[in-house]
Amino acid sequence: MHRWYVVQVISGHEKKVKRTLDEAVQAKGMSETITDVLMPTENVSEVKRGQQKISEKRMWPGYLLIKMDFNEESWAFVKNVPGVIDFLGGEKPTPLTEKEVGDMLKELEDRQKGVIQKHKVDVGDRVKITDGVFINFVGTVTEVNHEKGRLSVTVSIFGRDTRVDDLEFWQVEQATSENAS
Repeated sequence: MHRWYVVQVISGHEKKVKRTLDEAVQAKGMSETITDVLMPTENVSEVKRGQQKISEKRMWPGYLLIKMDFNEESWAFVKNVPGVIDFLGGEKPTPLTEKEVGDMLKELEDRQKGVIQKHKVDVGDRVKITDGVFINFVGTVTEVNHEKGRLSVTVSIFGRDTRVDDLEFWQVEQATSENAS
């Protein structure tokens, strides 16, 4: 019976391991045993040097999902692929439940429909400025321009609200209770 298993691979080599697995499955005639190798990804938008770029990011770095009929032969086959560390579950890997698989595939489908922002900053968020003239000031985001990768923050200077414009996303971080003072 074909079930989904999680395989740990060397982080950063997911694409290479997936390609190697796909090619080996075809070359060794294992397509009846191993029916699918999945590397969940999502599209992430970020602004670099004023240009908006959309890149594909791995949702679970260091892991692949494999749908296979688990037996000694298929287990050894997958484990011997360069870059594969092991199956999750150790000696006797446990397959994912139907509910887990359903939830993951639904999440994957939802994420692949759109583009997420790398920097999740919204109007009204409390942020700490980490670079520039107003470094270490904490304020409230008043404007966000995802296309340009810029935002405006209102900070209090000597009891007066002052708007700081044209900050880049990397110049702020979410304010925590420790740095909000």
